[in-house]
Amino acid sequence: MTRHILILTRLAALAALLAAAPGAQAQAPAADGKTLFAKNCAACHQASGKGIPGAFPALAGNGFVQGAPDEVATVLLKGRGGMPDFSGSLDDAEIAQVLSYVRTSWGNSAAPLSEQAVGARRLALGVGPATRSRFGNKH
Repeated sequence: MTRHILILTRLAALAALLAAAPGAQAQAPAADGKTLFAKNCAACHQASGKGIPGAFPALAGNGFVQGAPDEVATVLLKGRGGMPDFSGSLDDAEIAQVLSYVRTSWGNSAAPLSEQAVGARRLALGVGPATRSRFGNKH
């Protein structure tokens, strides 16, 4: 019986060491487009995508957001009018996710964007990679 306790104690210690090893912790799942929209865009454009008349344009039914993917990606990478850019705070995958969400929600029916398409646009515009700075989107 004592031998079994010793073995179980050693196994528990080994399990604790493995769990504490770098990379052993489960990574948090990547945020999806809806979550990214809620965190970065909904304050202005509203969770419904209807915007605030006279202040922030509606995205629901918006021909621009359903139009040319490069132009839509440019807005998030460079900003436009009063909208800040998100190039510093969102990486290419996240921008693709949020734009894909916007382009396919609230009755919008445009094709989603890929991370590669956003990356190519970032490169073409000469925009640096996301730094994750809390001031990255210049809000």
